[in-house]
Amino acid sequence: MENVIEIKNAKIYQNDILILDEVNFNLGESEFVYLIGKTGSGKSSFLKTLYGEILLNEGEGSVAGFNLRTLNKHNIPMLRRKIGVVFQDFQLLTDRSVLKNLFFVMGATGWTDKSLMQKRATEVLQLVGLEKKINSMSYALSGGEQQRLSIARALLNKPALILADEPTGNLDPETSEEIMRLLIAVAIEEKSAILMATHDMTMVEKYPGRVIRVENQSLKEVSTINRFNPFQQFDPSTD
Repeated sequence: MENVIEIKNAKIYQNDILILDEVNFNLGESEFVYLIGKTGSGKSSFLKTLYGEILLNEGEGSVAGFNLRTLNKHNIPMLRRKIGVVFQDFQLLTDRSVLKNLFFVMGATGWTDKSLMQKRATEVLQLVGLEKKINSMSYALSGGEQQRLSIARALLNKPALILADEPTGNLDPETSEEIMRLLIAVAIEEKSAILMATHDMTMVEKYPGRVIRVENQSLKEVSTINRFNPFQQFDPSTD
């Protein structure tokens, strides 16, 4: 299994302040990993480094075949086509329909053929169960539906990697569970790896995977559990 993310001996800075030190981390194809830690521990800074918002200046790093040390304004957009990002606050265009939200992202990432755009948009909306909402305005969707649309948007370019930053943070427990099941199921369907930053330990317990804790400026693996079925609850007696 090839690694989608490889980070070795990296130091991550934000505004010249050291946030994370001696970072070593690998994420394999189709693997699911949680990133946990207190607010302000550096989780978001780590994710931002992976998609090129924070540049890596010390250590080694690659994401989806791109060298993080040599990223520039020309190849950052190409890296981001290999990554789908799901945010806590959805970050949808509220003045546009579901379809036009997807078309906006596709246009920004190089799609030009309208028929292919329509086909792919329909595919991802079917994956997340929103095909009947294709012409609805995004602001009219429920919170769970808006996060489903956010996931559909992240899947448009068949990403090697999905970065999910607190994707259930603004949702009620029942909807959070639906979104977790969906995230994992579509990642399996699309063969995408997932790195998910979360505070929601209930989800970590119900849907176990590798767990990386961010604390004291470092990443530490605290648990490794074999791949699981996202449609079955975890039974600790079988571990």
